Amino acid sequence: MLHNDSKYKLIVKYVHEGITSGRLQKGDWIPSINEFRHMFNLSRDTVFAGITELKSRGIIESKQGKGYFVDSTNFQSEYNIFLLFNELNEFKEELYGAFMESIDNRNSVNLQFHNYNRSVFDQLLSEARGKYTTYIVMTGKFLGTEDLLNSLGGRVYLLDHYDKELMGKYSAVAQDFEMDTYDALKSGIEQLKRYKRFIMVQNEAKEPYERYYGLKRFCQEYGFECKYLNSIENRRIHEGDVFILVNDRDLVTIIKQAAKQNFTPGKDFGIISYNETPLKEVLCGGITTLSTDFRQMGQTMASLLGKPGIEVIRNPWCLNLRSSL
Repeated sequence: MLHNDSKYKLIVKYVHEGITSGRLQKGDWIPSINEFRHMFNLSRDTVFAGITELKSRGIIESKQGKGYFVDSTNFQSEYNIFLLFNELNEFKEELYGAFMESIDNRNSVNLQFHNYNRSVFDQLLSEARGKYTTYIVMTGKFLGTEDLLNSLGGRVYLLDHYDKELMGKYSAVAQDFEMDTYDALKSGIEQLKRYKRFIMVQNEAKEPYERYYGLKRFCQEYGFECKYLNSIENRRIHEGDVFILVNDRDLVTIIKQAAKQNFTPGKDFGIISYNETPLKEVLCGGITTLSTDFRQMGQTMASLLGKPGIEVIRNPWCLNLRSSL
């Protein structure tokens, strides 16, 4: 005899046995909620719980006014995952690759991108509501997302950067841009002592301003000047400056300006670039980077799947010292 809280599994078992026996094929209609109620003497809510699990695992889908049909015969998947990234770039490719390598290949993953567009973000999550067991979401700087996330019907995880209003409400693997910047700079203080001023350049609204808070705290503690700029076009470099650059286009701009002034990175001024790439290891004899480990971020997120309770993990950062300092 099934306990009350597991009677809905009769619905799941019925569909599972129908698929494995060949009685149900992809595209076939399954019984209605009322038919299931009479077949198993269950309440409407109990039947609906079974239908919801089948939908979240991607096994069945519905057509308004017609009922439910078999959409997938893959019953081996434990997790049916909706993965919403902010954008596609080489760092997110590394994160995604590590995540996919770390989960069971029987699990299904639907990767989508909102490209920092709030309307697209809302639409993609609204359309995915109730269709997946698991939602892994990069909310970025978007505010007021909690109601939408709570409505999804599956387990929600946050990835990378998210607003503090969501802190502790969902399991997450994230960067703490303020603390990460502060800690990384502090770890390189001996190398940085010979400079006078730090200039952070960040010109896109999508980027977290917390980076500058971390820089400001570091400079106040160790007696450096600091400045925040949106652009360095046509800006002269002064001896003793360290430029902290978020965008690689700004990295190219500052290197060109240095050549015009006959300045050498690491001698006349310093460069720190966010996010590690193979090119930065060799460019100008080596560009110092301040970077998180995106591969580890993907692996850690995979390790959180199915864990009970809420767990928030700060992804590690490091300062990779090279010739540009």
